[in-house]
Amino acid sequence: MTSAAASVATEDFVQGEVLDGGLAVITLARPKALNAMNLDMDRTYTHLLDSWQKDSSIKAVLIQGSTPRAFCSGADVKWFATAIRDDPATSVVEEVFNQEYPLVVRIARYPKPYISIMDGITMGFGLGLSGHGKYRVITERTVVAMPENGIGLFPDVGFAHLVGRAPRGLGTYMALTGARLKTPADIFYAGLASHFVPSEKLPELKADLQSAVRDSSGDAHAAVEAVLERFASPPGEEPSLKHAQPFIERVFGAGHPVTQIQDEVERAESSGDSKEAEWAAEALAGLRRGGPVSLAVTQKHFDAVAADAARGTGELSTIEGVMRVEYRLALRTSRRPDFVEGVRAVLIDKDQKPRWQPSTLDAVKAEDVDKCFAPFDSAQDELHV
Repeated sequence: MTSAAASVATEDFVQGEVLDGGLAVITLARPKALNAMNLDMDRTYTHLLDSWQKDSSIKAVLIQGSTPRAFCSGADVKWFATAIRDDPATSVVEEVFNQEYPLVVRIARYPKPYISIMDGITMGFGLGLSGHGKYRVITERTVVAMPENGIGLFPDVGFAHLVGRAPRGLGTYMALTGARLKTPADIFYAGLASHFVPSEKLPELKADLQSAVRDSSGDAHAAVEAVLERFASPPGEEPSLKHAQPFIERVFGAGHPVTQIQDEVERAESSGDSKEAEWAAEALAGLRRGGPVSLAVTQKHFDAVAADAARGTGELSTIEGVMRVEYRLALRTSRRPDFVEGVRAVLIDKDQKPRWQPSTLDAVKAEDVDKCFAPFDSAQDELHV
């Protein structure tokens, strides 16, 4: 898979450190790639979490990026797509998702305090690494989005689970349009943060967390929560998403197929309501960037997760169930030609003109979407979490 030199470089990209007193820190240190994660980085990250969970001297884990520009921009999809392009049958597809998805579950169920400093761009797998932890600290520089439809995949790493209980339709809206949340108020409104801390206070926050964890008498969670509450500030102005919510709920929260959603967004864009027309124009631009099959898969998946979340029962009401379904979707969508083509158009050649197959939503066949969700022929091939 990788050379010895590459392995050494990967260890430098994911740096683990245990501070005096029992606070362990993971730093994603690949700033030129906005801390994008590759397979070896995933493995190193998993190894650190596993070893620290077993170590009784480790009381809490903090994760951070090495640059104020980004916590983590996602997975290294250029590397991933190139591997598939060069060998469509490559086993790297299974290897990547067998590493990423159990890691998401591991984070969601991590027994020790897991503190994410989501400073800067936090997208794709970056949300998988941060959003499932209990303590999710954002700053005024945090930008959250899931833009995977634009490269022929779908918003994965359990994002549907994270937004399953968000205001109605909001998760489907974010997933289909790739909308970027740029204000603390909007990120809180979507349920993707626990604390807002101005970036200038982060050094002091980390120092106080170290002291609190060191001095904690058996209850590290209480110590961490006390520090975070002391540093946290109100997230600011009223969220713009709250004003857009009637439009989002009506269009994205009614369980409509994505073809109807796009039709309704187009109607809203030409409506007499200037503010709704503005929201609709942004949503329409996002929809038009997505691969047709990706959009159809996304709409079906996110609506199903939201339905199970609302009931509190069903396979998709747990992170484990969501990740098992997403594993099927990920293996199948990443091997469709849209993924390699989407990465080419958006990230390699940057012509922004992907040639999707099929090219329109109307041409997407329901049976092709359903095949993406079907269980594998052998239970051994399913994701085991």
